[in-house]
Parts: sequence; C-alpha cells; structure tokens
Amino acid sequence: MRTADDQWDITSSVGATALVVAAGRATESRRDDRLVDDPLAQAFVDAAGPVLPVPDGRTPDGTDCTGGTDGTDEGPGAGGDDGDEWVAQAGYQGVRSRFFDEALLGAGTRQVVLLAAGLDARALRLGWPSGTTVFEVDQPRVLGFKDEVIDSVGGTPTARRVTVPVDLRHDWPAALTAAGFDPRLPTAWLAEGLLPYLPADAERLLFERVHALSAPGSRIAVEHIGGIGDRIAADPYLRSLSERLFGTDVRGLFFDEPRTEAPHARLRRYGWTVTARRAADVATDYGRPLDGRIAAMGEVELLSADLG
Repeated sequence: MRTADDQWDITSSVGATALVVAAGRATESRRDDRLVDDPLAQAFVDAAGPVLPVPDGRTPDGTDCTGGTDGTDEGPGAGGDDGDEWVAQAGYQGVRSRFFDEALLGAGTRQVVLLAAGLDARALRLGWPSGTTVFEVDQPRVLGFKDEVIDSVGGTPTARRVTVPVDLRHDWPAALTAAGFDPRLPTAWLAEGLLPYLPADAERLLFERVHALSAPGSRIAVEHIGGIGDRIAADPYLRSLSERLFGTDVRGLFFDEPRTEAPHARLRRYGWTVTARRAADVATDYGRPLDGRIAAMGEVELLSADLG
C-alpha cells in the first residue's frame, strides 16, 4: 500500500519497477531486430544482485530466448513459457523506449528533463547535439545506485548529465532550477512510466509546473496508461505476469485515485499541440507488432506535445 511520502531504493516499491524495465531493455537490446540498444541495462540488473531476481530472457542453461546476437538460432519462445512471456513484455519496453528516444531527439532542444528517470540511460546511449544538458530527476537512493553502476563500468555521457535527487511529490522545480535548469530555454520533457505512481493531485501539479517552466519550442513526451490497472485486473494473463515480474501485484504500487483530466486534454488546454498514438499502432509501424497476450498494453497512449 502506497503512502503520501513513501520512499524506496532500486529493489523496493516503485524503485523495483525501474529495475524490471531495465531488464526489459536488456532483453530488447539482445534482439537482432532491436528497437533500442542499451548497453548499460544489463549492468544495472547485475549490480542489483539477487535481492530482486528479474528475468533476462534466457533459460537456466543460458539460451537466449530473443533470437539475439549470442550465436543461437532460436527465436522468441525458444526458452519455454517463462522466457517467451518475458520477451513479449520486453517487446513493449522496446516500442515505448524507441518512441520516446525519437520524440526527445526530434525536439531539437539543448535542454532535456527526464522526470522519474529511474535507470534510463539516455544521457549515455543517445547521440545528443553538442551542448545538450540532460537533467535526471528521481529519488536520491535510485540516482545513487545508478551513479555507482555508471562509474563502475566507466560509462561516458553523450551529453552533460545532471542528477536532481528529489521526490516528484515535493518541490522539484526548485531543485531543478538550483541544478542549473534554465526556464528561458526550450526543453524536452519526458514522463515515462510515471503517472500512475503519482497521486492525482501530484499528477495535476506536475503538468502545471512543466507548463510554467516551458519556453516556446518545448516538447513533452508522455506515457498515459489510463485504466491499465483495471485491464490487468480483468486479464488473468496480465495479472499473473505482473505478479511474477514484480514479485507483487503491481496495481498495489499505483495511486488508485480518479483522474479528472487525461494528459492530452490537459496539455491541449494549456496550449500544447498534441499527437497521441496507441502503442499497438506504434509497434506495427516499427514492424514489431505486440504479442497478442499483452494486447491490453497496446491500448496505452504514447503522447508527444509541442508548445508553439
């Protein structure tokens, strides 16, 4: 059960979801037809150790279930039911990550803010324009773990990387500006895997603050999962998968409160030009249709909005 001011590290509560997502990116990165290539993802998973064992798309004998680049010929499903299910789930992570990679790079800004950055390695794996600063906002223990792993593997940022250790339910704009953020400059914002983990009032305030801090020419990319908690509850497969991936029912990590306004409606009301697409349609365009067993995830909206 979530509380108003709960905290976590990378293997507990909401922090554990960042680890599972990193495992998904690691699995996706091993595919021959990968949509993202994240060389740090597996390092994060390995560094977390066995406290929260997460799948990696391989069978116990080391066979790669993705049909990846390890020399095997097996395609998805080769590792049996568990490996196959993980590859299906990781496919959504690949689609989502690729969509947001393109949205951020396409914004053409030199200032980027990753809200609830988790184990996102975009500051190290994307080809940012010269002079770009990437601000990573998240809880202190999550960013501390991330920094330790990056240092241990000698990760080199492709932009100026600035961490902002603050809870998004607190006064994060003050912490962000104190870290060097300039509200006079156009900014590319990202809210990926974030909204359902915020109380409804904090979500409303998040968009108000982003708008207030955004100069003309800014862009925000958002994952809006809407009623995914209800879809998980109604789908025995997704409910079982959720429990196996997170070690608990992930719905218990959501703030199950009414949201009075969807992100795309709120952004349009603030004057942003919004493009919203179903994840299933984005996946099809990438030539990687989502596995039918996770069809409910295809209803997630991936948004990109620009402020003129």
